[in-house]
Amino acid sequence: MTTPKPKEGTGDIATFNIQHGFAEALVRGMRSSFLQDQDYHHLTQCETLDDVRLNLTETDYADSIADFNSLNPTMLQKAAVDKLVTEFKYLRTQTVEPLSTFLDFITYEYMIENVMLLLKGALSGRDINELLEQCHPLGMFKESTMRSIPTFENSAKGYSDLYQTVLVDTPVGPYFSKFLQESAMHRGAHSRNVLEEVEIEIIKSSLIKYWIEDFYMFVESLGGDTATIMGDILKTRADTNAVNITLNSFGTPLNEPAMRSSDRKRLYPAVGYLYPAGTSMLADVSDEDELGRVLELFPSYSAIWSIHASGTGDKSIDDVFYERDVQALELAFESQFHFGCFYAYVKLKEQEIRNLVWITECILQQQKDEIEKFVQVFSNTAPWRGKTR
Repeated sequence: MTTPKPKEGTGDIATFNIQHGFAEALVRGMRSSFLQDQDYHHLTQCETLDDVRLNLTETDYADSIADFNSLNPTMLQKAAVDKLVTEFKYLRTQTVEPLSTFLDFITYEYMIENVMLLLKGALSGRDINELLEQCHPLGMFKESTMRSIPTFENSAKGYSDLYQTVLVDTPVGPYFSKFLQESAMHRGAHSRNVLEEVEIEIIKSSLIKYWIEDFYMFVESLGGDTATIMGDILKTRADTNAVNITLNSFGTPLNEPAMRSSDRKRLYPAVGYLYPAGTSMLADVSDEDELGRVLELFPSYSAIWSIHASGTGDKSIDDVFYERDVQALELAFESQFHFGCFYAYVKLKEQEIRNLVWITECILQQQKDEIEKFVQVFSNTAPWRGKTR
C-alpha cells in the first residue's frame, strides 16, 4: 500500500505553530480534564452507583451525566465515549494537513473494529440494531453502509460482493483489498473464496497489522519529533500485537507446525522492536515456555513476561502492557511541536473510561477488594514517576 506523502511537514520549533499551534493548544488544554488522584480516591470509596454519579458531578464528566437519574456501567461508558468522540471531532475541525490525515489514521482502527464486529455478528445471526449499538462512534460510516455490511450471503459470492460493493468505498477498503490479495496468493485460491476459509479474528489481526504498518510509514514520512515519538508508540503497539497473537494462538489451529510458519507469521506487523529477528523467532514457538525464552532476549519484554510467567501477584500480561502504554502515552505530553499528543489523548481517555467501567462494575458486583486494580492516568503517585503513596 502506498501512503500519500503529506504536502507539508509538521514544522519545527520555528514553524509548527503557524499551522498546528491552535489544535495542539486545544489538546493540551483537554489534558486538564483527566480525573485526578483525589477523584479516583473518592470513586473507590463509593458504596453505591448513586454515590459514583454524585462524585462525577464534580469532574469534567458532570455535563455528560447531568440527565442521569441513575447510573450503571453501560450508561457511564456510553456517556464517556460520546464525550471523547465530541472532543475528537472538534479537534478534527480545527486541523489542516498533515495533522488532519494523522487524526484520520486514528479513526481507521475503530473502523476495522466495527466492520469485524458486524461481520462476526452476522455470522452468529445477531440483530443488526444490537450490533450497531456496540459499534464505536469514531469508526462509523454512513448508516446505509453500516447496515449493508452484515447483509451478505454466507457464501463465496456473498463475501466477494461485500468487498466489491461496500468495503471498497470505505477508508479502510485498501486494507481489505490487501488482505484478499495476499490471502489469495498464499492459499492459491481466488480472492472470493478467501474470507470464508479463515477465522474472523485472523482477518481482524491482518487488517490491524496493515493499519499499524501504514500509520508507521505515514509518521515516518512526517519526520521530526512526530516520527520519533509516534514511531516508538507504534513500534511498541506492533510488538504487543505480535506477543498477544502468539500467546492467543496456543491451543488453536494457528499453533500447528504448518500454520505457525505460514498463517501466524503473516499476522506479525513488519515494524517494531521485535521485528525482524524477534518475530522470526516467535513464528517457531509452540508453547509459553518457548515464548518466554524468546522474550528473555529483549530486556524491555523480559520483565513483562516474568510477571506473567511467575503466576504471582494480581497483574496479567495485559495489565503490564497497559501500564507500559500509559507511561509512554503520558510522555508524549512532555514535549512540544509534534502530533503524538493527539494520539496519546485518545488512548489515555480510553484507559480512563476502562477505569470508570471497572470501578462501577466492582461496586455493582460488590467486589470492593478488586476495585483498585486499574491503571490510573496522569497520577502523581504512579510507580514510574518515582513517588509512593
